Amino acid sequence: MVLKEPGRFAIEDALEPVPQAGEALVCARRVGVCGTDYHAYEGKQPYFTYPRILGHELAVEVVEAPANEFGIRAGDRCAVEPYLSCGACHACRIGKPNCCERIQVLGVHTDGGMRELFTAPLGRLHRSESLTFDQLVLVEPFGIGAHAVRRSELKPGEEVLVVGAGPIGLAITQFARAAGGRVRVLEINPVRRSFAERLGVEILAEPDEELSEVVFDATGSVAAMEKSFERVAHGGRLVFVSVVQSAVRFDDPLFNRREMTLLSSRNSVGEFPPILRMIENGRIETAPWITHRLSMDDVPRRFPDLPREKNCIKAVVEVV
Repeated sequence: MVLKEPGRFAIEDALEPVPQAGEALVCARRVGVCGTDYHAYEGKQPYFTYPRILGHELAVEVVEAPANEFGIRAGDRCAVEPYLSCGACHACRIGKPNCCERIQVLGVHTDGGMRELFTAPLGRLHRSESLTFDQLVLVEPFGIGAHAVRRSELKPGEEVLVVGAGPIGLAITQFARAAGGRVRVLEINPVRRSFAERLGVEILAEPDEELSEVVFDATGSVAAMEKSFERVAHGGRLVFVSVVQSAVRFDDPLFNRREMTLLSSRNSVGEFPPILRMIENGRIETAPWITHRLSMDDVPRRFPDLPREKNCIKAVVEVV
């Protein structure tokens, strides 16, 4: 399934890929649909070129794998860590491959998983003997939330505000609670507010005057991101988790007066294994997350309207 240009998908035939050294041949089973994919369809996603095969939230079955140190074998069910880093640049050398200077994210910078077969580095496959494909496809968006919380250095008992309760904001909410934060969620969409209530946090339909020690903005809205500066307490931290194409402006006297720390959070690093264990141990509830399903054949027709479909939290494409 190829996104030929903004607004146009096409189904194309391709030769079966041939794994190179250090790679496995995998069969895509589930592909999660992310805000990144919607923005790419609309022509509003940074770092993007066309044509492109979408798909970076991936659950796969291993078809073929050589002997390897990771224990990956044919038949394994795996989540795919889609961030391909160079290993040599400054970011990689200091342990931050998630922001590698030459990063290739599957489905963004290079072709992703919305196809029956593709190859993946063995070291980017994270297997589980007990999790379903529906659970495995959620690991990548959960990783975004977990990494954002780790970036914030959240301490138990701190007041937290999550702005935006889309899938990433909801993931942040779960991990902020797990870290001991006292979490509130600001969301205007009533469906998303209802979902967030299930996580046991305070829900705001509109902003109040209370300031928070840690504010996470997961809206993808310039206006909301600019407003989030006003919601940070003195000495607090603001974490931008979403990406927009334009400049974000702020009031420097306010920023200085409160001595805020501003952080960005990109992708994740090292989060997949602990998230797999948390799901396996029942510490993260996955059942309610997938609200919409579509087949590959449905993609050209249904994809444009998915963000507006009733009660949509997370849509997945069932590839095979």
